[in-house]
Amino acid sequence: MAERFPYGGQAVMEGVMMRGLHRASVAVRSPSGQIVIRDRELNLARRVFWSRLPLLRGIQLLGDALVIGMWALMFSASVTEDQAEQPLSKGQTALLVATSVGISIALFFVLPLLVASGIASWAKLGIYSRETIEGITRLLIFVGYLILVGRTAEIRRVFGYHGAEHKAVSAYEAGLPLTVEHVRPFTTIHPRCGTTLLLIVVVLSIPVFALLGTFPFWLRLLSRIILVPFVAALAYELMRLTASKATNPIVRGLMTPALALQRLTTREPDDAMLEVAIAALARVLAADGQTIETQPIAVDIRPALTS
Repeated sequence: MAERFPYGGQAVMEGVMMRGLHRASVAVRSPSGQIVIRDRELNLARRVFWSRLPLLRGIQLLGDALVIGMWALMFSASVTEDQAEQPLSKGQTALLVATSVGISIALFFVLPLLVASGIASWAKLGIYSRETIEGITRLLIFVGYLILVGRTAEIRRVFGYHGAEHKAVSAYEAGLPLTVEHVRPFTTIHPRCGTTLLLIVVVLSIPVFALLGTFPFWLRLLSRIILVPFVAALAYELMRLTASKATNPIVRGLMTPALALQRLTTREPDDAMLEVAIAALARVLAADGQTIETQPIAVDIRPALTS
């Protein structure tokens, strides 16, 4: 059998979005208890083209993930709030993505630089001490943010759906039927998780930005803005490599901190959450022509969109 496509997705409000080769599908549990599904047809030719270009494929994939993720979140909000869906224009989507990326860069990259530079100037520290402080500050902000958002009841449920997503994908990768009974025993941890990617980005940024430690402050500040896509692309390539060798004891040991961090972004899902994840994954598998045993789940399928 050929190498399997790396299926995965993200958790949304009361639901799960899954991505395949031909389709992204988001399944959401409505207030009435019904599972509502919206499909988004994907441009396979474009994905295949970019997949052949190391580094650039990571930037393209992350851009796609942001756009599709925003679409999935907006759809889940309309279902859970029992309101009519308000599709976003390309301009509105671009603005929302740019705003979210800008806030993330400011919080996780610019703020640590300002904190470290201020402390180094006050304490008259050297370049290496300043860069170390910046890296530690970035890690603390990242972990602290995950802990803080995970304290709200709504986000805890999202983290439950995140765990359901991982379990469903793991069951599929193990070749088991997609039923609640077969999916339930799997762990909520998965090596290709976005949380792992984010941690790799945070850690990898430390040596990358340290190389610019002798530059003037304004250039170092600019680098924290324009080099983030490059660092993310490197992190994506590294995660691809480690995920393909996840059974290697050395690789497993190196990835232990990243896998442990997923304990902050996943929760043990209930069976209703597993049903939603199964419904989303089954839709993308069907679009890719895969026949897999799954349990029948009643769903309300909305008209598909074209990416």
